[in-house]
Amino acid sequence: MQEKYANYLGLGIAGNFALHLAQAGELEEFKDIITAEEAAPKGIFPFYLPSYSPSSKKTTRTPKKILTTYPLSSDTIKLPKEDINVQMEPEVALICELSYSDGKVQSITPTHFAAYNDCSIRVAGADKISDKKNWGESSKGIASSPLEIDNFKEGSSLDDFSICSFLKHDKVLRLYGENVSLNGYSYFYEKLTKWIKQQINTQKDFGPLEPLSEYIEACEYPDKAIISIGATRYTEYGEKTFLKTNDAIFVVVYNHKTYSFKDIVLALNTQNYPLQDITILHQKVL
Repeated sequence: MQEKYANYLGLGIAGNFALHLAQAGELEEFKDIITAEEAAPKGIFPFYLPSYSPSSKKTTRTPKKILTTYPLSSDTIKLPKEDINVQMEPEVALICELSYSDGKVQSITPTHFAAYNDCSIRVAGADKISDKKNWGESSKGIASSPLEIDNFKEGSSLDDFSICSFLKHDKVLRLYGENVSLNGYSYFYEKLTKWIKQQINTQKDFGPLEPLSEYIEACEYPDKAIISIGATRYTEYGEKTFLKTNDAIFVVVYNHKTYSFKDIVLALNTQNYPLQDITILHQKVL
């Protein structure tokens, strides 16, 4: 799946699942961000800017050049060269079509969803949230087999899906992120896509956030995007455990009416993966 999404804009949402930011040690960075609702996400960060070229229009900020490096892999995570803590972030990624009008996002249409690892550096005092999100090739993860979205609305088949994640270290498989329903996201379905549209069009260079509309203009308005919608809560083990070379990462998004949680654990231990109603990301840490 090498560079399958090379022409897709890469965006991530911060703070769309209760308690995750506190577990990740990032609450302080967002302390000055005011949201419309207490449960609302804190903002959107870029993790990949395809075909970026400086715009002739005066911009308020130039993004870090590393954000133009394609970071996605379906089978490996390459740790940074520096000795620094790195943590898996289990998420759902929406594969979306975008349309524009007068330089603004007009519509966001999710067509597929996939298990996703918003792998992140844990370091205090980063200038922008994106500084922790892309450190080069294979610094992110997306499952190679996304599932089609029939209708991104409440009452659709996504109501029946859950997400969980595991880390295998020294041949022992442990639950890393909680096993939770996708309905546990603070913003989901139409409320989420409406918020994303508004946030992209209005977000400024402030605190840990960046001016996304300027970046999109400089990318010549990509018509497709991968949007990771927020990391779920860690287990106690996941919150305190960072990635090491030769670890194996698993993020699983599955239909909980088709499979039990025990079915998922058995499938990962035997590596006999089911093929229907499930999207699995399996990465080796290098």
